[in-house]
Amino acid sequence: MNQEKNEQGCVPELECNVRKAHIKAVNGGVVFMPADAIVNAANTTLIGGGGVDGAIHQAAGPELLEACRKLNGCKTGEAKITGAYKLTNAKYIIHTVGPVYSGASTDPVLLGSCYQNSLDLALEHDCESIAFPSISTGVYGYPLEEAAVVALSSTLEWLEHHPDVELTISYCCYKPAEREAYEKAFKQCKMI
Repeated sequence: MNQEKNEQGCVPELECNVRKAHIKAVNGGVVFMPADAIVNAANTTLIGGGGVDGAIHQAAGPELLEACRKLNGCKTGEAKITGAYKLTNAKYIIHTVGPVYSGASTDPVLLGSCYQNSLDLALEHDCESIAFPSISTGVYGYPLEEAAVVALSSTLEWLEHHPDVELTISYCCYKPAEREAYEKAFKQCKMI
């Protein structure tokens, strides 16, 4: 993707305001993103794994594993919350379990629930900002472009039901392909 760079040599962020919320796609991983809550693309056991899940557990320290064990797992599409422990960039870690992609009609429903249930927890805990990774697009095999559209459309739907929420919502693009998918999704959802 060939984009113009700003004065600092960076590609401008994809961002827009929706009601009182500010939505943006940012370059970088979720683990050290400054936000009140960062979202962990977890597995159903919540006791760590590979990818984002492993990176968050490693950065947050052993207290996170101890806290997650007490949550008794998490079902696909649901979300649970813990403290951020050794992560100083966040107050909370919201753990959500995305679907393993199968092409079924339930896939986007479950993936959308991950985003909406995470947003519900952020609201319940008075968060002013939340940062998401690209949920289910790693080993769970969800096609990146489809997942980005689900992420944005489910967030827009959630904001329709919460029009007065002031929240900064960041979608972290760890890889260039994620950035490209979000750019297409922003356009498809008529956000830019």
